[in-house]
Amino acid sequence: MDGTLVNSDDAVEAAWAAWARANGVEAADVLAVCHGSDVATTVRRFLPGIGEAELAEHVAAHLERECADTDGVRSAPGAPELIAWMDGRSLPWAVVTNAHPRLARARLGAAGLDPPVVVSRDDVERGKPHPDGYLLGARRLGVEPRCAAAVEDSAPGLAAARAAGTVVVAVGGARDGDVVCRGLDELRGLLASAKGWAP
Repeated sequence: MDGTLVNSDDAVEAAWAAWARANGVEAADVLAVCHGSDVATTVRRFLPGIGEAELAEHVAAHLERECADTDGVRSAPGAPELIAWMDGRSLPWAVVTNAHPRLARARLGAAGLDPPVVVSRDDVERGKPHPDGYLLGARRLGVEPRCAAAVEDSAPGLAAARAAGTVVVAVGGARDGDVVCRGLDELRGLLASAKGWAP
């Protein structure tokens, strides 16, 4: 979702910068690792001694902050065209995200996107970098993971897609993919020509 179909970098970074300031953590350090990770993982990384009750408070407060701020959240370049192309050919697709379901709905709604299937962090026992989300997404779509392409821009997402056995498509400057695309328009061209990514 974030960084692939939805451009939410400004909102993500504003929320984490505010969290960092409130907790005496260097914002640049947090912003270097927060993309693609779930909130609890990021909080634990910078507050390693935190107890479960306090962690839950941080997660809940951060969720409220992120859901309230969708200013600047929009569809990524090429996302509406790619979705229309897939829908026009009855190609199944899903969003698999480490985001809370409420946040996923808020950002997808702000971007004007309505996926047929959404797998959020609450749907699986383990989020990215584990493959659980992609495996569940493939099951819900009725496809084998090896016949699916997972589009990712973050290290945790790329690792999850690879562990699930999908074709890994790296976008947004990420390089560790079976296929590397500059953007979603290029991906749509590859899919249309069926070159360079098919298993």
